[in-house]
Amino acid sequence: MATVIPFAALRPDPELAAMVCELPYDVMSSAEAKVMAEGNPLSFLRVSKPEIDLPEGTDVHSDEVYAKGRENFDKLIADGVLRKDGKPMFHLYRQVMGDHAQVGLVALASCEEYLDNIVKKHELTRPDKEDDRVRHIETLNAQTGPVFLTYQAVGAIDGLVEKITAGEPEIDFTAPDGVRHSSWPVADEGDIAFLVAEFAKLPALYIADGHHRSAAAGRVFESRRGEGGSGGFLTVIFPHDQMNVLAYNRALKDLNGKTKEEIVAALGCVFEVTEDGDPVPDAKHKLAFYMDGKWLGLEFKPEVSGGKSGIDALDVSLLQNEVLAPVFAIEDPRTSQRIAFVGGIRGTGELEKMVDSGEYACAFSMYPTGMVDLMSIADEGGIMPPKSTWFEPKLRDAMFSHVL
Repeated sequence: MATVIPFAALRPDPELAAMVCELPYDVMSSAEAKVMAEGNPLSFLRVSKPEIDLPEGTDVHSDEVYAKGRENFDKLIADGVLRKDGKPMFHLYRQVMGDHAQVGLVALASCEEYLDNIVKKHELTRPDKEDDRVRHIETLNAQTGPVFLTYQAVGAIDGLVEKITAGEPEIDFTAPDGVRHSSWPVADEGDIAFLVAEFAKLPALYIADGHHRSAAAGRVFESRRGEGGSGGFLTVIFPHDQMNVLAYNRALKDLNGKTKEEIVAALGCVFEVTEDGDPVPDAKHKLAFYMDGKWLGLEFKPEVSGGKSGIDALDVSLLQNEVLAPVFAIEDPRTSQRIAFVGGIRGTGELEKMVDSGEYACAFSMYPTGMVDLMSIADEGGIMPPKSTWFEPKLRDAMFSHVL
């Protein structure tokens, strides 16, 4: 069963939400965060990336940085910018980006179920990134970045969500990037009990984004032995059929000592190659390759992609195993300094810019990994290659926080 737990969320004053709520800490650099927060004392980046309020060059993992985050967090609470709900409840959180809309349930998931793999993972985590999030949670005594979960869509849950979101939202603003963020409280005891019961029928929840945040919450749960609110971790849970998955593209620093002609010949052994290809692939097993100011269309040959299943059948796996390792000598993309991963939200124009600048030698434009693939691999206990999925839109920090 999958446990969802109502909680008394810490939320922004609706009139100030547009100024407070910010993109997650891990999708921008410190320099970018400083520019974004300039002139806005209420920006939550002063909590999630507090180094922006300290002298340039400050070690982002120093005690001073975490303490500054706590100071800024406490001030937002003391000034009434962030307010705690009067009782435990759920919330619904809708995001609209262009023609795409998705509505998730804001709840606590169970740290114990995370450790027992009822909340399923599909990526490995890095200890240094886990350590950072643990220190952030412990210093603030709060979880401020929600984990992005998904579940196999349930019609009955969809029906209740549709009914509640037909009313006026409590928080409603459009962020500078054009994404609209709206939320509704789910305070009725009958609705809360219904949602708890419906989620309890599900065999699992799946992490879409936020592996380090959930791992950190699990570690805090263990160290605190579940005391206080540490038994749950902050999540927004979306039905799988509303998820918007974009490609996670690759750019390579060099050609591994090969000529451009040799690279094209090597690609021809793995792919059916088309001149003047579309930069945006339109189906699984199709890619595009940019080099020397030109796009080539690529489609894995049947003898390369056929007969494979699970992780091995993913385009990101096929590219790594058939091209990046043997042709470019990139054996471990997690640690290699010769590969950059570029979120699909930045478009193929970003790949062209990177290569045309001379900083990168070539780039691959990918077709997005499917949600069904992600969930089936997680069910098998598999670990997907790094940077297999890019989800948009991103959840805004400070829309909801969980005070432990």
